[in-house]
Amino acid sequence: MSIPFVKYQGTGNDFILIDARNGIPSGMDVAGLCHRHYGIGADGLMYLTSETGYDFGMVYYNSDGKISSMCGNGGRCIAHFAHNLGLGKAGELHFLAVDGPHYATVSENMVVLQMKNVTTWEMRNEHNIIVNTGSPHYVSFIKQKPESFDLIGFAHSIRYGHEFSAEGINVNIVMTEGNILHMRTYERGVEAETLSCGTGVTAAALSHAILNKAQSPLFIQTPGGELSVSFVVGDDGFSNINLMGPATRVFSGIL
Repeated sequence: MSIPFVKYQGTGNDFILIDARNGIPSGMDVAGLCHRHYGIGADGLMYLTSETGYDFGMVYYNSDGKISSMCGNGGRCIAHFAHNLGLGKAGELHFLAVDGPHYATVSENMVVLQMKNVTTWEMRNEHNIIVNTGSPHYVSFIKQKPESFDLIGFAHSIRYGHEFSAEGINVNIVMTEGNILHMRTYERGVEAETLSCGTGVTAAALSHAILNKAQSPLFIQTPGGELSVSFVVGDDGFSNINLMGPATRVFSGIL
């Protein structure tokens, strides 16, 4: 069987995308395809599926081959892919992901993705907060530049600690500079640092707003590029959360 695929990246967070509107292929070695040396190489693989009442459905697997929670940059990339397939109307798309419905707007290579509302979070102390933005994130604010911080050692102590070892958690370190956040992310399921993480960027922005009453929008610099997050703050938390940034088609091929 020949299966067309497209490789995408959103601020360095890269994905294999497959049009599976006629059915998800069986027997796919997701981990093998995502392998950096023996496969195509990606942080994850997504299937674009048919979904009644929506323009499409999004099914996301991490590079370890396991089905995952929501991926923000993946959502932006698959929206761009869907737009190129002729789905949606005038660049506007409505799709269903694992955490529920999402809206996305595509304009050339820029994609705005509406994220789920966030009404709860857990304060650990004045520098650390846990928030779920479609995927669970441990956000830690630091004073030093992120590039000089031991992210892997710090992330392993949390992700593989007793509390989170079973289900895992994404770990983010953030340094603030006005309304600009500089951050790095360790992703569960990839079990390594990624160049960017959409749900992590969103978690960092909301955490900064919670801890410091920061105003929307916020701009987040990741190793893979810049994203922005806008939101509305209300009595019950955050709504109208939008993640904006580029989504780029890298190449296509045949499996």
